[in-house]
Amino acid sequence: MVSLSYEWALIFSIIILDFIIYSQHLIFHNVPFLWRLHQIHHIDQDMDVTTGARFHPIEILISFLLKCVFVVLLGVSAMAILIFEIILNGLAMFNHSNIQMPKSIDKVLRILVVTPDMHRVHHSVISEELNTNYGFNLSVWDRIFGTYLAQPSQGHQNMTIGLRKFQNSQNTDLSTLLIIPFIKIKL
Repeated sequence: MVSLSYEWALIFSIIILDFIIYSQHLIFHNVPFLWRLHQIHHIDQDMDVTTGARFHPIEILISFLLKCVFVVLLGVSAMAILIFEIILNGLAMFNHSNIQMPKSIDKVLRILVVTPDMHRVHHSVISEELNTNYGFNLSVWDRIFGTYLAQPSQGHQNMTIGLRKFQNSQNTDLSTLLIIPFIKIKL
């Protein structure tokens, strides 16, 4: 419905898809059934690149279907989808990595993109920190919607990663992770 050049349509499509992923992430934290699926991503107590790919298959399916709906509604081009997915997966690995960048570089990068330190706060066991920094690619959404938290209360070196109810659990193999959303856990 809007006449844009191919390049601008590509850029706006990528930005809109990123906002949709931010919104979806926020919703997955706030709708109980969706949180039960998403908590699989947060159980990991040793955040690294693999954490960026650790999602329950049903969450992946729901995410895929939601993206499909918005792609059709918005008329997003195949090239925009391809570029967005490359960026999303690349930055998900980057911002879930355990690399430590100099604070000066992190401070500049997080103006635009989600850095590992910024996203690590989101994986804190402290619920006030867990419910912040939902962005995957662009960091601006957290600032715009008031979900940005610059640093964890205990600092990055002393913060505890994961979910409290799974801190003492040793049984987080694949088969257990697949059924956790559907069972009551007694810990």
